[in-house]
Amino acid sequence: MVYAVIGGAALIAIATVVSVLGPMVAIDLYTPAVAAWWTVFTAVAVQGVPFLLLGTVVSAAIGAFVPERVFTKLLPRNQALAVPIAGAAGVVLPGCECASVPVASSLMRRGVAPAAALAFLLSAPAINPVVLVATSIAFPGQPKMVLGRLIASLATAVVMGWLWARFGKEEWLRLPKRKQTAASSPTGVKAFVAGLQHDFLHAGGFLVLGAAAAATFNIAVPRSILDIFTGSSWLSLLLLAFLAVVLCVCSEADAFVAASLSGFSPAAKLAFMVVGPMVDLKLIALQAGTFGRAFAFRFSSATWLVAVVSSTLVGWWLL
Repeated sequence: MVYAVIGGAALIAIATVVSVLGPMVAIDLYTPAVAAWWTVFTAVAVQGVPFLLLGTVVSAAIGAFVPERVFTKLLPRNQALAVPIAGAAGVVLPGCECASVPVASSLMRRGVAPAAALAFLLSAPAINPVVLVATSIAFPGQPKMVLGRLIASLATAVVMGWLWARFGKEEWLRLPKRKQTAASSPTGVKAFVAGLQHDFLHAGGFLVLGAAAAATFNIAVPRSILDIFTGSSWLSLLLLAFLAVVLCVCSEADAFVAASLSGFSPAAKLAFMVVGPMVDLKLIALQAGTFGRAFAFRFSSATWLVAVVSSTLVGWWLL
């Protein structure tokens, strides 16, 4: 526990020092572009770290202290009914997207229908309370953006669960065997500390990379090129949906990255926040390693398409 606290404090301290010294260094070098880069970078990183820490604490606590049998008892055997219940469980059972893949794998091994487990895999990192609160702070005075994210993300998770129940094949899904026995697996406080250390440090690295990429995108890409995309609602939405896959920003912090992408439509920013927690490069790699490449390719491609359609419809209707 001590190491986790020290690690979190160190990351926050580094972000704070960088936010103070960065603009000073940029001014000393007489480079307005660098000063602008630091401004965007620190705004995204410093705002996102507290929510990242809170999200990983909650996720680690659930993984360590909530028995997995709770899920099997609460979910009905009928897949059509289990999918929306499992998807809605993401609202009250938050989890980091990095942890959602092993959690879904564990649920399947314990008898939960794959369609329901996959719906939870998609919804937990996308619509949990930490993510929704972070979104409300990143978009102050815009409650429709928070509601839009909730509706579009939940709809995507449920639709993907139903699609898997209808069209999924067992040979596409490879479930790994346990590498540890129950006696050797960490439990309780040890499991909490191990999960917190892994999730926070792992996701924190992606947050820093995402903040740097967002700042670079805002500064380096000429406005004339952006005008080509921002002038078209379709092109801007597809561009941010693609960037969400590449940037790999943690769901607890992606709202701050989206808010910093000025010039894009609200629907395009919504697509960035809906796609990111469900489909990005690190998640595709995790799914391929856990469930097999055949599953990862099919499931990620279909999820991206459903998320884009869902974001488009919700953005047209609500935003």
